[in-house]
Amino acid sequence: MAIVSPKSRYIFALGALIGAGSVAAPAQAPSLAMLDRLEKGRWELTERGQQKPLQTMCLGDARKMIQIHHPRGECSRYVIEDRPDSVTVHYTCPGAGHGRTTIRAETNRLVQIDTQGIAGGKPFSQAIEARRVGPCG
Repeated sequence: MAIVSPKSRYIFALGALIGAGSVAAPAQAPSLAMLDRLEKGRWELTERGQQKPLQTMCLGDARKMIQIHHPRGECSRYVIEDRPDSVTVHYTCPGAGHGRTTIRAETNRLVQIDTQGIAGGKPFSQAIEARRVGPCG
C-alpha cells in the first residue's frame, strides 16, 4: 500500500479541479427574446378585473415591464425562466425593495404580467394585462 502525503492529496485535488474547470462550457446569459418580439409603442397596463388603466408607458424596451414597481431602480436581475412565450425574473433593488415578475405573451401586442414583491417597505402583488394601444407620442 502506498502512503500519500497530505501535500500530495492537495496537489492532486487542485489539479482535478483545474482540469474539470477547463472542460466546462461557459455560462450564457439568458436572452429574454420573447420581450424583444413585443411591438414597440404605447402600452396600457390594467389590473385584471379593473376598467381603468394603472399606467401607460412608451416601450422601446419591453424589459421595463419587469420592474413596474421599481422603474428607476438600479437593480440586479436573476432570470428564473426564459421560454419562447414567457419569462420570469427576480430582481433586487438595494434600498428600494425587490420583486418577482412573470410576463406571458399572448400576442406581440398583448401580455399578462404577474408581479409581486416589496416596494417602499410595503408588499405588492398584481395581475396585470398590458396591451399595445398605439404609437408613442
